[in-house]
Amino acid sequence: MFAARGIAVSCSVFFLVYAVLSLALCWMWRGISTSSYMRKLPARHCADLLFALRLFPFAAAIVVTAAFTVPSFLLLEPRTIEEPLSGLPLALGLCGIGLAMFGAANAVAALIRASRIITQWMSRAKAIQSPLPVPVLRIARFAPALTAAGILRPRVLLSDAAQSVLSENELRTALQHEVAHVRRRDNLKKLLLRFVAFPRMKGLETAWLESTEMAADHAAVSSLSEALDLAATLIKLSKINSSGERRTEDISGELMTAFVHGSAALIGARVERLVHGSAALIGARVERLIHWREEHSNPREKSSRWSGAEAALAMAITMTVTVAITYSHLLAQVHTATEWLIR
Repeated sequence: MFAARGIAVSCSVFFLVYAVLSLALCWMWRGISTSSYMRKLPARHCADLLFALRLFPFAAAIVVTAAFTVPSFLLLEPRTIEEPLSGLPLALGLCGIGLAMFGAANAVAALIRASRIITQWMSRAKAIQSPLPVPVLRIARFAPALTAAGILRPRVLLSDAAQSVLSENELRTALQHEVAHVRRRDNLKKLLLRFVAFPRMKGLETAWLESTEMAADHAAVSSLSEALDLAATLIKLSKINSSGERRTEDISGELMTAFVHGSAALIGARVERLVHGSAALIGARVERLIHWREEHSNPREKSSRWSGAEAALAMAITMTVTVAITYSHLLAQVHTATEWLIR
């Protein structure tokens, strides 16, 4: 009975923290998305911040459950008292377990679906000689024109049509864009987002996807000529996707990062909305590249400065020290709260 109460309480706290923080993030998202601070952030920092925001409810729920709820129950809950388990912690615990099972099933389904698509595309793939750190394979397809696929063994897939219309410089910058996705582990991040799926998060996840494309564009170019080459590549490949095969997979939601998301396979009421969104993103990316400036060049060429990651590290150290000092008191408070939950 003690173990059953502990599991029920832990899963209940996990579900409550995760649900409350997720709902709060949904409510705050409109203000966050329109803030001037977000608009001024460099693309790579914006993408990192959006991803951190999206994972925050899940990470906070894990920390609260593992670092406070479980220790407080094990240390402060009497093992000799047989307390009946009320319906509330049981119901919330089942919700927490169900949420975790749904996330795991969603992630596994995404992995299986992506693996099936990649296997189909690579049935007649041919390796291309390239100095890039990841394999480049030419696939006998019209679309997608160019995409980075895979998590453990990433590779870049290039269609025959894309290779035929791009110049050498355009192809090089486009491949550098996909390699940037690989270096940033964007496909793995997509998988994590599948695992922490929650209603009403589509807007935040779409904003993150758009920021990852901007960040990959930013990392792929280091001069105005390269930026213009990448802009030309975007225009050419968007034409390929919009005038290509009658039916092609819409992989915008899959565990791969297409250089340009196709729209030929979109059906039903979603067509106009998604096509408009894709065109708007391409237009924004082209405009940023055309107005590329030296101060927006590759961050590897800039001098080191106080970054957002360093500020976050300092904040994490401060919070860790504070929690360590007050840990015993916090455990007592958490145990009091979980006692109320059980009763």
